[in-house]
Amino acid sequence: MKKPPKKNGGNAKNIRTAIFIALIGIFLVIGFASYTPDPELEEIAFSQVIEDANNGNISAIDVQGDELTITKDGEEEPSQTSRKEPGSSIYEQGLENREVAVTVKPQDNSGDTWRTILFAFGPVLLIGLLLFWMMRSAQGQGNQAMSFGRSKARLYGNEKDKITFKDIAGSNEAKEDLEEIVDFLKSPKKYEGVGARIPQGMLLVGPPGTGKTMLARAVAGEAGVPYFSLSGSEFVEMFVGVGASRVRDLFAKAKKNSPAIIFIDEIDAVGRRRGSGMGGGHDEREQTLNQILVEMDGFEQGQNVIVLAATNRADVLDPALLRPGRFDRRVNISLPDRKDRESILKVHAKKKPLEKSVNLDALAAKTAGTSGADLANIMNEAAIVAAKHNRKTITNDDVTAAFEKVAIGPERKSKVMNEHDKELTAYHEAGHAIVGHVLPDSDDVHKVTIIPRGGTGGVTWFIPPEDKSYHSIVEYKDILARMLGGRIAEEIIYGTDRVTTGAGNDLQKAAELAREMVTNQGMGSGKLRNQVFHSDEGMMMERMMHEKTYSDETAKVIDDEVESLISEAARRATDVIKANKKKLDELKDALLEKETIEDEEVKKIFEGTKMPKSAALY
Repeated sequence: MKKPPKKNGGNAKNIRTAIFIALIGIFLVIGFASYTPDPELEEIAFSQVIEDANNGNISAIDVQGDELTITKDGEEEPSQTSRKEPGSSIYEQGLENREVAVTVKPQDNSGDTWRTILFAFGPVLLIGLLLFWMMRSAQGQGNQAMSFGRSKARLYGNEKDKITFKDIAGSNEAKEDLEEIVDFLKSPKKYEGVGARIPQGMLLVGPPGTGKTMLARAVAGEAGVPYFSLSGSEFVEMFVGVGASRVRDLFAKAKKNSPAIIFIDEIDAVGRRRGSGMGGGHDEREQTLNQILVEMDGFEQGQNVIVLAATNRADVLDPALLRPGRFDRRVNISLPDRKDRESILKVHAKKKPLEKSVNLDALAAKTAGTSGADLANIMNEAAIVAAKHNRKTITNDDVTAAFEKVAIGPERKSKVMNEHDKELTAYHEAGHAIVGHVLPDSDDVHKVTIIPRGGTGGVTWFIPPEDKSYHSIVEYKDILARMLGGRIAEEIIYGTDRVTTGAGNDLQKAAELAREMVTNQGMGSGKLRNQVFHSDEGMMMERMMHEKTYSDETAKVIDDEVESLISEAARRATDVIKANKKKLDELKDALLEKETIEDEEVKKIFEGTKMPKSAALY
């Protein structure tokens, strides 16, 4: 909704501009009036004038004060100038030839007059202008200071390009909950007739990119009531009390326009748990949170104002903020499943010219674990790839290239590797691929390449055949083994003394997964099975403030469990690679020849691989 122009501010600005232009014009007029350009005349001595005049070489002399303008005999225009002594006439100073036409003109003092005016009133005008400007600036700062504690919320709901629930694919359960809020605002008597109370607030929780803000915008498009939107960080300033003042002003505006909706994006910026010791008891953020709590469910009741909020860190929010009566509903927005991913892709493909060969269902099957924002980015990248190659339509190859660019990074074909590094990379990626292919609970190999992508020297890409909600211990153990497959292949081919830094990222991810299994999933051995141990994943200062919930002896057992899982994974990967070394060499040769091997060709090369009994878990 476009805001109407501020008439008073616009008029004041126009007045200031007019005064400034008028003053500039006055100074220019005075300057031009006081400037009298001198004609280009030859200046001669007065004695020469008298001599030439007495000899008949001058026909006319114009006298203006002490200034003389001489017209020589035979000429029509003056060509010389001179100056006589003041206090006496030209005849008294030696002119005897009466035939010379002497014309006395009154002296022009206009230039001196204007100069006098300029020097007399110019400083006064300049000082007056400076004072005027300072007063206006002081007034503007005073207005800004007065509005410092006012809310910066933006009012939405009347835009031409509204977003509605029809424009959002997936998130059906979340849309149902939000549609109830919209219906309540449109038909409150229907609910009040059966004693239903309007919810005070709804908290949208989900990973980044799942469409929380988009759903909130759809509420604005559907509700038809004033909709105030702002970010949680806009409450907090360096001055204590400003955030609370802005909260009061925001709710006052919403109550004045009730029924209304307030949307606070990233509410965790002000809604973090109180009493953590961070910032002290009079922390500005905590005062802001206290004011939000009071406004949402304080002493004053009966205000039809609904608060929507979004966050991806609901675990850090204060319990008082989450209780019924404040945020009555918590809407979890998860990553989309395959059906929803296909719907999202179709939404983002509406205004893009796709060829008939583009299979969005197949793309949806490959993109398990991606968010709606990721899918939108894939379709946008596909359009960029098509335009880059001067195509009018988007092909299936464009979509595939865009998907791979978003998922595993862009190709870095300009990076030059020597033959040894290429061979080592080929063995490394082949080690990942063969371990993942042979172990029964690993995902399928989708692509193997030794072309550097993103920050890696090569990529072995695994994609699950279907969406999974749960993962078992055997799946995680197979994933650990295939993570270590690259390093193990290097050790088998080149020896333990020749391993490289190429497996650094693999080892880091393997260690993180093993510790996650032991501490958070209860997937340790008999010593720690079915036990979990709190591991704070917040910021460094928060981790330092929280006390560890287990003893040092238990920490030692956790470390031993992690080491046991890593060692077991390395042993299984070693057994698989040694049992299928011929297939490892075949894939290495194919990678050196083609650089990139797709899934079907990988399966063909790996025909006849065997699973050694020593690598089995059961």
